[in-house]
Amino acid sequence: MLSPDLTLTWPVVAAVLVGALLHAGWNALVKSSGDKPLDTALVHALGAVVALPLLAIVGLPGPAGLPYIAASLVVHIGYYIALAGAYQHGDLGLTYPIMRGFAPLLVALGSASAIGEAPSLGTWIGVIGITGGVALVGLARPAEALHHGKALGFAFANAGIIAVYTVVDGLGVRAEVAAGGSALRYVMLLFVLDGVTYPLLVWLRRGPAGRAQILAYARGRWPLATLGGSASIGSYAIALWAMTRAPVASVAALRETSVLFAALLGTLLLKEPFGLQRAIGTGVIVAGVMALRLG
Repeated sequence: MLSPDLTLTWPVVAAVLVGALLHAGWNALVKSSGDKPLDTALVHALGAVVALPLLAIVGLPGPAGLPYIAASLVVHIGYYIALAGAYQHGDLGLTYPIMRGFAPLLVALGSASAIGEAPSLGTWIGVIGITGGVALVGLARPAEALHHGKALGFAFANAGIIAVYTVVDGLGVRAEVAAGGSALRYVMLLFVLDGVTYPLLVWLRRGPAGRAQILAYARGRWPLATLGGSASIGSYAIALWAMTRAPVASVAALRETSVLFAALLGTLLLKEPFGLQRAIGTGVIVAGVMALRLG
């Protein structure tokens, strides 16, 4: 069962929702681009550049967190491979909600055995509500999903991978804090090291002409990508800090409200339709958040 100290308070809820908004912001940036894999790589690379001086200021994490960072980096390699496959075979609007929406459900299913946190009935209702709401908000045309088998395969595989690294990093940041360190040290080192993997994968997948295009694209896109990388750091730092204060499954579910914020940003900035289905999904997500807090 949960430690009495791990409680999803309203301040933690508010912080994670702010983090979800930051996560939606950099994903909206990727969605607005003409080359989504390249923009994702650029965001992560420049996120590492932003994290490096911050790491120099806050210092390195202690030995307790390092094995988890190493494990997380290995898992993230699989994440980026599946991400590239999902974006290659399907649109962001199809694959992103599946990857992000189903991950917290998998975290909840595995949290009892992996973390020793058995979700309460209210938590289960909240997780299922947020997962269902995310699917309603994100999958604007669910019938079309059946015609994209490869994209679905990569997206569902990545949902599992996201669940794994969420648990690994949740355990890692708790170990770091328990040993007298800080969540910020853990996150900064993770982002510095992780900012190499996916950009390198994108670089290697493209020939000489493609690499010249990467450099030209980066010269024009780097200010926005730096902003996106900073938002990505802030989002994950908030999430991992929250996992030292509240159950991992609850934080993971709350974080995926980013899909709702992404839909709202898409409507406001990209002039995408919102519609009745997304409105219903919004209500389901809000009900799920309330169930998480009250459960």
